[in-house]
Amino acid sequence: MPLVNLCGSNWRLVLSALLICAIIFELAYCQKQDGGQRTTPGRKPKQSKPKSTKPKTKATPAAQAKAVLTQVLNRGKFKKVGETISVQTGDTLELRCRGKPVKWSVPSYLEEEDDGRLSIVQYERYGVLTLVNTTGADTGEYTCYPMYCEDTDCRKEYDKAVKVFIFFPDPQELFVPSSDYYKGIQLRTNWPTVLPCQVTSPAARVTLHREFPPVEVVVDGTEISFDVKKGFTIHRPRPYHAGALFCVASLGNLRQSSIKYMLIYVNYPMAPPAPAIQASSSSVAVGENLRVSCSVVGEQDVAIEITWEYPGQEIGRPLYTQESISPVGGGAARQQSQSVLLVDEVRDVDQGTYTCTAQNLQGAKSVSTTVKVVPKATKP
Repeated sequence: MPLVNLCGSNWRLVLSALLICAIIFELAYCQKQDGGQRTTPGRKPKQSKPKSTKPKTKATPAAQAKAVLTQVLNRGKFKKVGETISVQTGDTLELRCRGKPVKWSVPSYLEEEDDGRLSIVQYERYGVLTLVNTTGADTGEYTCYPMYCEDTDCRKEYDKAVKVFIFFPDPQELFVPSSDYYKGIQLRTNWPTVLPCQVTSPAARVTLHREFPPVEVVVDGTEISFDVKKGFTIHRPRPYHAGALFCVASLGNLRQSSIKYMLIYVNYPMAPPAPAIQASSSSVAVGENLRVSCSVVGEQDVAIEITWEYPGQEIGRPLYTQESISPVGGGAARQQSQSVLLVDEVRDVDQGTYTCTAQNLQGAKSVSTTVKVVPKATKP
C-alpha cells in the first residue's frame, strides 16, 4: 500500500508539471499573435489603425524645399552663392546643388560648345557642375532646377530654381567675345528692347554710344537703364532710338568697344485687326457687277495685310482688288486700310460666301458675307 500511494503521488506531480508547461506555452503563443503588445490592467490596449488603400505620391527631397546652391572652393571649403560671383579666368568652377535629382541650365555658348570642359554629375543627394579652363566667354547665368519625380516621370520645379550670374574677368577682354561684327535688333513699340553689352567684369564702366552722329547716349535710368547682368534696356522704344549703336567699356587703362547693334524701329499694333465686310448687294443678277469691300481701322503706320476667299476661286476665276489707305480723323493718329474685291459680269459660280482676312503682327481675324446670284431679268 505505501508503495502504491507513493507512485500515485508521483504521477500527480508529473501531471501538474505538464499542465503548467502547457499554460506557459499558450501564453507565449498568444503574445506572439498580438504582435508583442502588452496590456496593463485598467488600460485599454492600443488599437492599430487600418492601412490606407489610397496610393501615395512619391516626392523627392528636392521637391520639398528650395534648392541650395554652393560653390566648392579649395581645400574642400563651401560657400553659399549670392546673385553674382566672380571666378578668375583659367580657374575651375565647381557648383554643388542639393537635390535628388537636379537639372542645370548654362549660357547658350556652353550648350552649343562640346569641348569637354563642362561636366555634370548627379550624386545621391546633390548634383555637381564642373567647368575647367574657364574663359571670359563663359560669363552668364547658371541655374539649378530641382526635379519633382513620380516613378520615372520627372519635371523641373521652376519656382524652386536657384540662379547665379557668374563673371569671369578677363584682363584682355572686357566684353564677352562674339563671332558677329554687328547684330540686328527690332525696336518693338510694345516691348522693351535689350542691347546685351555683356561685360566679363562687374567692375567695368559701360557707356552707350551712337555711331552717327557720334555721340554718347544719355542713360537716365527711366527711358534707358543699365544692368551689369543684362546690358542696356530701352523701356519704351521710339523712332529716334533707331540706328547703329555700340557700347564702350573701360577698366583701369583698358578701354574697348562692343559689336554694333543695328536697331530697326517696328511699330507693333496694340491688338489684332477688326475687319468689316460689306457687299454692294446681297442678291445680284447674272451679268451684273459685284463689289465686296473689306475695311480695317487701325493705328497709323501699322501694316495690315488683307486676303480673300471667294466662290469663283474654285474654278480659277482671277482675283481683282483695289487697295487703299486713308487717314481717319480724331484725337489719335489712325488710318483705314481697305480692299475691294471686284467681280465683273457675275455668273452662277459666283454665288456663295465671301471671306476677307485681315492680319497684322498681333494676329489675324476673318469676316464673311453671303451673296446670292439670281437669273438675269428679261425685258418686257
